[in-house]
Formats: sequence, C-alpha cells, structure tokens
Amino acid sequence: MTTVEVSTPEKSTDPRALLKELQARFDVFRNFSPLAIGIDKQLFEQMPEVSRKSLRVAMRSHTISTRYLKEMEKGTVRLNLDGTPAGEVTDENRQHAADQLRERFKKQAEQRKAAEAAARAEERRTEKLNQLTEKFGRKAR
Repeated sequence: MTTVEVSTPEKSTDPRALLKELQARFDVFRNFSPLAIGIDKQLFEQMPEVSRKSLRVAMRSHTISTRYLKEMEKGTVRLNLDGTPAGEVTDENRQHAADQLRERFKKQAEQRKAAEAAARAEERRTEKLNQLTEKFGRKAR
C-alpha cells in the first residue's frame, strides 16, 4: 500500500513572526493605519507562501491592538498595502473602535483596583501576624 503525500504551497509560520515581518515590510502595518477591507487578498498576492491560518491570527492580533484601535478611532481613510486610499473609515467603525478601547481600559482599571485591594489585604494580614507574634511569641531571655 502506498501513501501519497500532499504538499501544500503554504508554509506554517509563527503568527507573531509573521506580524513582525508585515510591520517591517509595509508602512500601513508599522504605522497601525486603518487597513483596507480585504487586505488579506493583497497580502496573499505579495506573500503566497504564508499559511492562511497564520495570516488570520496575525491580522487578528494586529487589528485588536490598542494602537490600531486608536488609529481606527481617529482615522478617516482605509489604506491598501502600498498606502493608497481604499475607502473610508465609517462612523460605525470609529464607534466600534472607541467601544473596544473603553471596555479594555475599564477592564484594566478594574484589574488594577483588584490587585491593589489584594496587596492592601496582604499588608493587613502581615501586620496582624506580626502583632500576634509580638504578643504571644516566646520572649528571649
């Protein structure tokens, strides 16, 4: 029985490494500019060896970054890979970016408050233990 190996033209790439490569090669990624809808098709033309899954993960990572969302929030024009205009950033797009940022900052503030409260509780616990040790601990003779 023989097995036939099917080789795919796509190579598996680490999404983080791919994103760094995209940022090195294209200004729109380096500057976190609002990207054209369907820019993945342009990327596949330029980089046919990239796996679709890796590109999808890299693009997701890029488009949910705080810097990208801030650019989307204030941006007006979407750009192609070469930096040419490719449509507009709609009010709905800007509002979505603003909502995402607001939610992210709210969650970070809540986490910071929780961490500070836990640190204060640990300080009180340590102080209480020290007081009990002083009160009931063996005294040196």
